[in-house]
Amino acid sequence: MTALQHRPDRTPSRIPFPVVDEVARHCLQEEEPETVHIEVHLPGRLDPTRLRTAFVEALRRHPRILMREAPGRWYSLRYEWELTAEPDVEVVSFPTPGRDALRDARTRALTAVPPLSASPPVRVEVVEGAGPAEGSEATDAVGEVGSPATPEGPPLGHNTVLFLTINHTALDGPACLRILATAAELYGGRDNSPASPPTRNRTPETTPPPTDTPSNWSRPARVAPGTPEPSPGNGMLVTELPLPHRPKGSPYTVNDQLMVTTALTIAHWNREHGAQQRPLRITMPVDDRPRDTTMPIGNGTRLVEVPFAPAELSTHDMPALLTRTATRTRALKSLPRPQLGRGAALLTAPVTPVAWRAALTRGLRRAAAPWTSTTLLSNIGRIPYALDFGEEAGRAHAVWFSAPARMPRGLTVTTASTAGRLHLALRWSRALLSHGDGAHLRDLFEHYLHTTEVQQ
Repeated sequence: MTALQHRPDRTPSRIPFPVVDEVARHCLQEEEPETVHIEVHLPGRLDPTRLRTAFVEALRRHPRILMREAPGRWYSLRYEWELTAEPDVEVVSFPTPGRDALRDARTRALTAVPPLSASPPVRVEVVEGAGPAEGSEATDAVGEVGSPATPEGPPLGHNTVLFLTINHTALDGPACLRILATAAELYGGRDNSPASPPTRNRTPETTPPPTDTPSNWSRPARVAPGTPEPSPGNGMLVTELPLPHRPKGSPYTVNDQLMVTTALTIAHWNREHGAQQRPLRITMPVDDRPRDTTMPIGNGTRLVEVPFAPAELSTHDMPALLTRTATRTRALKSLPRPQLGRGAALLTAPVTPVAWRAALTRGLRRAAAPWTSTTLLSNIGRIPYALDFGEEAGRAHAVWFSAPARMPRGLTVTTASTAGRLHLALRWSRALLSHGDGAHLRDLFEHYLHTTEVQQ
């Protein structure tokens, strides 16, 4: 079934919050909004009326996104989503173009979370005439760009950037990208079906993890504080890098290279800042959903934690480190596990009022903070859709995502690849790092990404 075919939805008007949504709802904080930001760069311009029409129709084709939090009483056993036939608010807006429009849109993507009380919990801003995907630095710590513009980038004044801001309590980035692909097909009339995933040579999934894997019960390293800023919230930096070279037939994937790069970057940063050596644990979302129009909309990833012992984080034998990481990540991904683990499933069991469970969940979260993973690496991978909006607007040549960076992690790394390039977003809590710290982490990431390019 293509995106232009519609199948009536028989979902009831109210549905209980799934486990991931409920835990996120319990732990909301105004000072660090749980937003997911998606930034899509197109070479041409979009017609406002056509785009609004296409996006609203795309929402109807994926009705699970047309929802708001239903009113409840303190003694209710569940939070519930209330499905709506139409959006409650205008989803697509066109802010006034200007010199700082791109920076300001990035800032809003981190600070202005769509409310759960209005359907859908997603907003789209269209910034016109934003220039190339990357350019000169500005003074604000949010949304800085780290590398020179791509030489083949579109001419200044004709670039359009779509900013999608998602309330992460309701859904995740890949689900929203699926809706955008449907909107692109409705707008431009061109096929935006997902590409087939790459075929890789892999060892059997039953390969056991290495016996020297650090225990997940040990307290992991934290990202060492840099120069915290007085203002609350998140800062972000986006940059474009070459995809790392990977020899044909390698037992590891680009995702494994990114995992090793992230671990080496944080280990280097912590050494520079005199932090005590501890094992690193990197949370990795795993998404097993189909990418076609049958994709379930919501928070559909499950989380696994990839550990690294301090002694193994060395570039002296990079092939061994990459192979060991590949074996470890494959073993973890193959294990059947609830999205947030069995403990979260017990916490969200509807046996006591949801308000009581909320207080308990927040208390346990604070108590478990020292055992929270070091950071999160979310690798979206190759964008599976062309995101082709037709002749005038064109197809996406750069796509960035960023994930929330609430303390105690305080730093998230999100990557995606488009048009043969790697698009990296570093997002941090301002209670931990400053923009200068983010720029240094970007430089370290670029350096260690290059060291994973093992030649045969």
